[in-house]
Amino acid sequence: MSERLQKWLASLGFGSRRAIEKLITEGKIKVNGVPAELGLKVDGSEKIEIDGQLLKKRNFKIPDRTLIYNKPADEICSRSDEKGRRTVFQSLPKLIHGRWVSVGRLDYKTTGLLLMTTNGSFANLLMHPSSQLEREYVVRALGDLSKEQLTKLINGVRLEDGLGKFEKIELEQFKAANKSYRVTVREGRNRIVRRLFEAVGCRVNRLIRIRYGCITLPRKLKPGEYLELDKTQVEKLHRECLKNN
Repeated sequence: MSERLQKWLASLGFGSRRAIEKLITEGKIKVNGVPAELGLKVDGSEKIEIDGQLLKKRNFKIPDRTLIYNKPADEICSRSDEKGRRTVFQSLPKLIHGRWVSVGRLDYKTTGLLLMTTNGSFANLLMHPSSQLEREYVVRALGDLSKEQLTKLINGVRLEDGLGKFEKIELEQFKAANKSYRVTVREGRNRIVRRLFEAVGCRVNRLIRIRYGCITLPRKLKPGEYLELDKTQVEKLHRECLKNN
């Protein structure tokens, strides 16, 4: 059975479909010695090169892996950084074949649950807006939120890239000027939680992601540590994505 080259390579952990499409348009992928084109279908019998490196056929049936990484502050979600900052990928188990694909990103100062997988197609499914997966955060913020502000955050706040809102927002505890809230969103727009709080005049001091869909950050998992998901957990997450499509 054949399928589009970008989908096929993504399923083997060579990056997201978008990243692979970029490699194709840049002429960095060859199939049987000829530069690939978008829309080309393959079945695994072809001779495929990525950036001059020949893929060995024995690599094609490597089982997918998915894990939870507890991201510390001061790590970036890029593969490299011109400023020399540590990346989340430096803390992950080394792969002989394929590579880890991050399911979305957490900004530099945000900590907590980050899903990683070797299956680019699965990563795309988890991130796609149609999956409607909840992301839950614990937010420590400076300043009180009035009933009016809370209502705005639930009903929707106009941001520079469109309307944004929380599905849920609950006050957990407070100490002096700092308040702790638990919030839930169904999208992964850049800095969406921080920007929503800022839009109603409240500054976020600390932000931790504690859940992505049905996967919750284990209490015993320390910052900088990872935990591999078992088959049952991955299947449950996959079913949750398909349920909302």
